[in-house]
This record gives sequence, structure tokens and C-alpha cells, in this order.
Amino acid sequence: MTDATAFHSHKIRLLTSTGIFAAMITLMTAYICHIPDGINGGYIHFGDSLIYLAASLLPTPYAMAAAAIGGGMADLLTAPMWTLPTVIIKMLIALPFTCKKDRIINVHNTAATFLAFLISGVGYYMANAFFMGGFQAGIVAYLLGGGLIQSGGSAVVFITAGLFLDRMGFKQRFSANS
Repeated sequence: MTDATAFHSHKIRLLTSTGIFAAMITLMTAYICHIPDGINGGYIHFGDSLIYLAASLLPTPYAMAAAAIGGGMADLLTAPMWTLPTVIIKMLIALPFTCKKDRIINVHNTAATFLAFLISGVGYYMANAFFMGGFQAGIVAYLLGGGLIQSGGSAVVFITAGLFLDRMGFKQRFSANS
């Protein structure tokens, strides 16, 4: 195999993995454990756990694309007014994670769940404030709307799944095929 062929094969695998993650994020967010909260048209979900996983396995630009496409598609299907804020916020929550460690669950990625919570919290607080017409309404809507449950639950699902995948040696096999 020539260097050019290997390069193209690697890119195709990354793009395919990105598309698969985007589809899984869409499904997990829009349909699996999707709980409408009724306060602001939003909903509680654990799709962020797959964003964290994608960001732990894929290079950052690909993880950001999977997060934006997956989260954006989920909102287009279920809560269209949230699509633009979601695309931006989901791209940003992928940033704190790293795919450069040997394991999915490591100190860096565990700490990244807290940074992702802060990014998500600030982002959706600002979006809620915009949509609901004030900063007080934004904080109430975010807290009562399940932002804490969504981020905390996604962190628990990510860590649990990541520990399981680490025991199977998934990252080494995934990286070898990318």
C-alpha cells in the first residue's frame, strides 16, 4: 500500500467513524431515554455521553463534527428552535476531551466531564435567557429543565461505558483500525 493510499484509507475510516458517531448521538439524544421537560421546549437525554466517547476516540475536529451533526439533527427532529445553540454547544463540549491517552477513562477525560458540564451549563443558560427573555428566567429554566441531570447522567453513562470498553481493549483496536 502506498503512502497516499494509506492516507486516504485513514481519512475514510475517520470520516466513517465520525458519521457513525453522529448517527448514534442523534438516536441517543432524540429517541433513547428522551425525556421532555415541558418548561422551555427542551428535553433531558444522555446523548452527551456519546459525544464524550467520540471525543475520547476521534481527533478533535472529527469529534466536534460528530457532536454538532448528531446534536443538531436530534434537535431538528424533536425541538427545532434549539438547533443552532445545540450545534455550537455540542461542538464546544467535545473540546476538553483527549483521544491521545491509551485509555478512554483517564484523569484527563474524567475531569473533562466537569468542564463539559460548565460549557453546556453556560451555553444553555445563555440560550434560555435569549429564548425566555431574561437572565433570571434562563437560570431557572436550565436548572429546573434538567441541565444538572443531563450532564451528570451523561458523565455517569460515559464513565461506565468507557470503563467497560477499556476492559475490552476497545481503544487499542479502534485506533489500530483508524
